[in-house]
Amino acid sequence: MSSDLQGKRIIVTREAGQAKSFSDKIRELGGVPIEIPLLRINCISPNNEQDIFNQLQSYHWIIFTSANGVNCFFAASDKNQGCFREQVKIAAVGHKTDLALRRFGYTADLVPDTYDAETLSAIFLPIHQNGERILLVRGSRSLDVLPKRLGEKGIAFDSIEIYETNINEEIKDRLTHVVQQGAFDYLTFTSPSTVNGFIDLYGKAVSAPCVCIGTTTEKAASAAGFTHLITAKTFTIEGMLEAMMIQD
Repeated sequence: MSSDLQGKRIIVTREAGQAKSFSDKIRELGGVPIEIPLLRINCISPNNEQDIFNQLQSYHWIIFTSANGVNCFFAASDKNQGCFREQVKIAAVGHKTDLALRRFGYTADLVPDTYDAETLSAIFLPIHQNGERILLVRGSRSLDVLPKRLGEKGIAFDSIEIYETNINEEIKDRLTHVVQQGAFDYLTFTSPSTVNGFIDLYGKAVSAPCVCIGTTTEKAASAAGFTHLITAKTFTIEGMLEAMMIQD
């Protein structure tokens, strides 16, 4: 790759386990990543876990809205000896979620061109057939878009909250120091949760350029008071990098 972000200092706010791939791509483009993970993500065992996995073969659709959900779901599936029906269909909110599925030997049957829950619901609802059972795999801070859309159509579904997202309080001092020094060119947000994490830890929005992974994150950033927003056309970290390169 050419060094289109040469010398640009970019704050990476995503969870530590996911930050490396973003940081590596920034370095390939000549930029300098500043990793400040605002969130901690942990797999959890919800109260309905055993019930869900005992009846896993009864579902016609399983919907994953994040790669974190995929990873934690299959860890729980192994623990509970879960088994899919052969004809199960899988929907994934985006390309990265589908890639996570592939690591477990599955390929999503449905992936929207625009990687957000609104688009996923828009293409899923018309093809859902009466009587098909749905399992929605979620996190503790997952948006309510899909549950609301399914509910509006009177479609019953089961849900399992398989991971939790918490604010990384330990990073507060580092975040405050870096932001107040102002020695960065871009602040990046890869989810509404990272926006909320920034506000919780720093206390207010800043005027620096903020690069959002998609329109849902952009809306969250705007509502939080960020004003200099740049949104990726393709809702991926690669799309975010392209958006930064266009600015330069």
